[in-house]
Amino acid sequence: MSDYDAIVVGAGLGGLTAASQLQNKGFKTLLLDHCDQVGGCCGSMQIGDYKFDTGPSVVELLFVIDEVFTNIGRKREDYIEWIDIDPIYGFVDNAGKHFSYPTSIEGTREVIAKFSEEDARAWDRFADLGANALEKAFNIVMTQPMTTLSAAARVMVKNPAMMKYMAPYMLKSFQQVLTGFFKDDSVVSSMCLQSYFIGLPPCLAPGYIAFLAYSEHDGIVYPKGGMDMIPKGICKAFEEDGGKVQLNSTVSKILTEGKKVTGVELEDGTRISSSMVITNVNAKVVYEEMLGKDRIPGWAYKGVKSYEVSIPAPMIMLGVDKKPDLECHHTFCHSSIDNMNSIWFDNFKENKLLGDKNFMLICTPSLSDDSLAPKGHHTLNLVSFSPYEPVEGDWDKGLREKYLEDILDLMKRKFGLDLTSNLKVAEVIDPKRFERRFLHPRGAVYGLQQDLCHSAMFRPGMKSRIYDGLYLTGASTHLGGGVAPTIGSGIAATDLIMKDRG
Repeated sequence: MSDYDAIVVGAGLGGLTAASQLQNKGFKTLLLDHCDQVGGCCGSMQIGDYKFDTGPSVVELLFVIDEVFTNIGRKREDYIEWIDIDPIYGFVDNAGKHFSYPTSIEGTREVIAKFSEEDARAWDRFADLGANALEKAFNIVMTQPMTTLSAAARVMVKNPAMMKYMAPYMLKSFQQVLTGFFKDDSVVSSMCLQSYFIGLPPCLAPGYIAFLAYSEHDGIVYPKGGMDMIPKGICKAFEEDGGKVQLNSTVSKILTEGKKVTGVELEDGTRISSSMVITNVNAKVVYEEMLGKDRIPGWAYKGVKSYEVSIPAPMIMLGVDKKPDLECHHTFCHSSIDNMNSIWFDNFKENKLLGDKNFMLICTPSLSDDSLAPKGHHTLNLVSFSPYEPVEGDWDKGLREKYLEDILDLMKRKFGLDLTSNLKVAEVIDPKRFERRFLHPRGAVYGLQQDLCHSAMFRPGMKSRIYDGLYLTGASTHLGGGVAPTIGSGIAATDLIMKDRG
């Protein structure tokens, strides 16, 4: 007899979601994670009196999180409290010019009109199309497995309007879609950051991703107490239903017999048996390391090896004893769309740091939630992109400290933001630290690269074709990284399990 009905490897949002639903449906479930806290990237780090998020910084597509709690007979508001975020973004350009976009569609139109009346009219069309695309396409696929072409076809047959809003933009790039609507350089630049939310430059990201610039106007929130309150809320419900969480437990191997999984082996040699294993680990790690070349067919090994991991995203965490010259939860320090493309080809692909090309997403969550820092103090997270092995040096051999100095200097010199005068604490999570902390290969923040050929049914399936009882969730599966997509992967994987074993 097995120790558990189901073992979930990895307490990220996808794993937590699957575990909570399985336990609630009567499966005796064990949740394992190598960290000392649940949440994976959606976690926190306490540095002195300051609490920092270690991954995502806001939440959108809220219905996905509500669905998790509904599925287990609970109400989300009993576990997680939302704080509305408005404005959505503040912007600072090279000339030090500040402006912001509110949640309001009409309010954003007014801001855009100050740059271009033509682009303001284009915003009306863009927002109308975005609203329909969100309702009739994106929201539908958010919790659907779509692991094969036939599965994707079935979803589209049930929802014929999807093709109207997806097909025209699947074969275009993010940049082509964006510049097809907007012409003013400042407006285009203000909306080009979203391509990097899937880890690709505007010229390579799929066109439908451009509508992320609208989806945030449907409402974004921040969980009171920090982003880790989302995984903690789901985990609390899981434990209330009798689920077991075992932290500081690294899984080194998935055990198999014939074509079935039989459990897992921990790094210390402990074996735990189950006929079902759900992983929230990067699919490359699952197949290349936890199973290994000798236990998967050649075609599968070749396929998994062909996937490229996503871009790393170093994060600088700052605690300051005075309010910075920022007014928004998110501030995007940017230049041009051409610069955003050049960063990919001339820097990241050449393993060079970004230097003066650098852009920055600054998250100041303490402006929304003052519980994250002492009274009058603030926390800031500075996020950009850099190579895993830059030619300029080794992150573990002095580059980390130099990177911090260079970024703080750049913020002051290029964008007019002095973040050093009142600095109390500073920490850098570079790609190597990120890899060690979250077991993401090469510090890949979004799991796998997510161009059109590596999206939806072209990503690793949520149900293994090699071993019965093996399922996958998380950023390397359908829909990729982000709070809603990874939670959606847990919902979708559970649906597959229930069809197989319910």
